[in-house]
Amino acid sequence: MMKTILASLGKQISRNRQTVGTMASMAIALSMCINSALAGDPFRSTYPQAIGPKTETAFKTMFQQGNYKTAKAQVQQALSSEPNEPLAYAMAASLSYIEQDLNSMNSYAQKTREIGEQLSKTNPLRGNIYTAAGHFLEGANVIAKEGTAKGAPQALNKLRVVFQYLDAAEKIAPNDPELNLIKGYMDLMLATNLPFSNASDAIQRLEQKASPRYLAYRGMSVGYRDLKKYDSALEFANKALAETPQNPEILYLKAQILFTQAKGKDGKEYNKTLLEEARKNFDASLAKSDQLPRSLVAEIFFQQCRTRNRLDNKTRDCDPMRDKIRDADGIWGPAALPPL
Repeated sequence: MMKTILASLGKQISRNRQTVGTMASMAIALSMCINSALAGDPFRSTYPQAIGPKTETAFKTMFQQGNYKTAKAQVQQALSSEPNEPLAYAMAASLSYIEQDLNSMNSYAQKTREIGEQLSKTNPLRGNIYTAAGHFLEGANVIAKEGTAKGAPQALNKLRVVFQYLDAAEKIAPNDPELNLIKGYMDLMLATNLPFSNASDAIQRLEQKASPRYLAYRGMSVGYRDLKKYDSALEFANKALAETPQNPEILYLKAQILFTQAKGKDGKEYNKTLLEEARKNFDASLAKSDQLPRSLVAEIFFQQCRTRNRLDNKTRDCDPMRDKIRDADGIWGPAALPPL
């Protein structure tokens, strides 16, 4: 079973590195340690813990605003001023993965693990979470560098260790919102890629125990989308947007769901009302294209092009326009996109 899980994760990485980069960011980089009394806790409304203010700002920029470009600069500031903050290193590893800077990713992953191990002496809950995070990121780095077949044995060992540390954290605080957000996303990723896994448990964990709520809602929407329960997927996408109305990734998620709902049973007829609503959400997402990774912008643009073709019965050639965006220089999406 573990080899099947690992192979599935490897295929997911190969298939869509941006999606996995984002999932790794959410499923792994969401934790903190006790370093500064100047910042609040994005996970807990009672008995809050403090994180470094620079790291907290980067966290909100990346996950609440969906602004990866600005978050990258803020993460670097956090690393400089808060060098003992593990969340900063975990986010830096995730951003390095998006950029395909695998050497930097590995260095940041190792640092996440090392600080997690140190933190275990004073804060076993968060120490276990961060140690698991570091091992997970190191395993993802192995697969990204060597491929699934060659990297599988080493990554499999890492995955076993990840589960051991997460289980240890759960024994300490089974209802901790930070732990349940991370574990919920990880379980959801496995469940939606493996036919014998159960996504319902992951969705329930996110719904009942995870925070911040906008990330829990987002994960639930993705889970229901992948389970083809589109009404529920749209419900939780809207709940996420109610808390983060300008987040381009959630706008894109909602647009995807609406596009799928618009498709008729024969795959030819489309509900124009739903298509028009999907188009508006694609447009709103693409309005912030310069803050997203270029590869993701290319995919959003491609799906918007397909939506426009169905709305006005045109035959735009979407593939070359997508490829032009995807294959251009630089990491981030362009502010100006090809006209449709």
